[in-house]
Amino acid sequence: MRMLANGLIDEVIASKFPWLCTGCGRCTSTCPGGLDIPSIMTHLKSLRPKEDIPGTLYQGMINNLETGNNLAISPKDYLEGMAELGHDLAKECPGFYVPVDKDNAEILFFPNSKEVYGDFEDQFWWWKIFYAAKENWTVPGNNWEAVDWALFTGNDKANEELARRKIAYMKDHSIKKMIMPDCGGGSYGCRKGMSKLNTLDPANEVGFLYLYDYLIEILKTGRIKLDKSVHSGKKFTYHDSCKHGRELARTYGKGYFDEPRWILNQCVDNFVELTPNREKNYCCGAGGGLWPMPFEAQSAWHARYKRRQIKESGADVVVVGCSNCRDQIMKRIPRYFEGCEFEVKYIWQLVAEALIIEPWSQEEISQGEKQAVTQWKALDISLES
Repeated sequence: MRMLANGLIDEVIASKFPWLCTGCGRCTSTCPGGLDIPSIMTHLKSLRPKEDIPGTLYQGMINNLETGNNLAISPKDYLEGMAELGHDLAKECPGFYVPVDKDNAEILFFPNSKEVYGDFEDQFWWWKIFYAAKENWTVPGNNWEAVDWALFTGNDKANEELARRKIAYMKDHSIKKMIMPDCGGGSYGCRKGMSKLNTLDPANEVGFLYLYDYLIEILKTGRIKLDKSVHSGKKFTYHDSCKHGRELARTYGKGYFDEPRWILNQCVDNFVELTPNREKNYCCGAGGGLWPMPFEAQSAWHARYKRRQIKESGADVVVVGCSNCRDQIMKRIPRYFEGCEFEVKYIWQLVAEALIIEPWSQEEISQGEKQAVTQWKALDISLES
């Protein structure tokens, strides 16, 4: 900031510092001058020539614009994966399938490309919840990526385009609400792009809700029921995602702090807080695109406070609401610090593991199986037994 104040803009743009900032907003929340430092860092990223953007962020963003996802997974591979995994889950949940491009759905859900590409069964957690709630839901056949790397590269035009596609899809298919992507950057980026488009034209407004609101709604209305005993014997804590909490509150006036804790208390009996927590919580070190960037050691250095918080809490399980936070705490922190015997779970995983799934009627099962066959045949995807 001192360099910028002295006009050394080119030097700052050429430095690593803007890319090492996690965008967590903890600095801005206590800045006596009220400087929006994350936005400054994002703008500095936007000034870097595209050929000098670190790692795969720029290419991932281009992949998303050109193919609909960061990893350039082909439509055929994507649909075959959805069909095969849905077929596998149907052995446990008869009648289940993954609905694609379903008109008049109540809920639109965006997959994360890392799960589509490799962490396949992590998708089962949400799918089981939708199954137990008998939700009328769908996923897009194209432009389905949940993660917004345009946000991480400071590319406002690309950020708006990705949001425009989501809005257009909802209108084209008459979908009531979308669940904001679980990735903190994905949901924050989507909200940012949508807000800009809504300002330009109020007709761009579409319905959305955050994953916490959705889970609370189906729990409070009794659409799903949980058994706490499956989580007995362990101590749980919660990591407040920067973008779902502090930054969302600062930018849009509403962060998610009480809601995830209420959900956890429906799932477990032994919950402890990290110190500090909520608005004052420390970043895990993966924000701002640092998880996929080639700055692993620096990202792990950011995480030293998080590792200390978890250790001091004595928790056996760290619960998170963001995919980048989950990967950072589960995979990177243990590689750099000793004494990390804790588990890491998504909050929706915790819910899914405690589900009491009431069996579908034979009529519902038959209807689901028939819809699956019809859909995959129309999409030219074969379902093998």
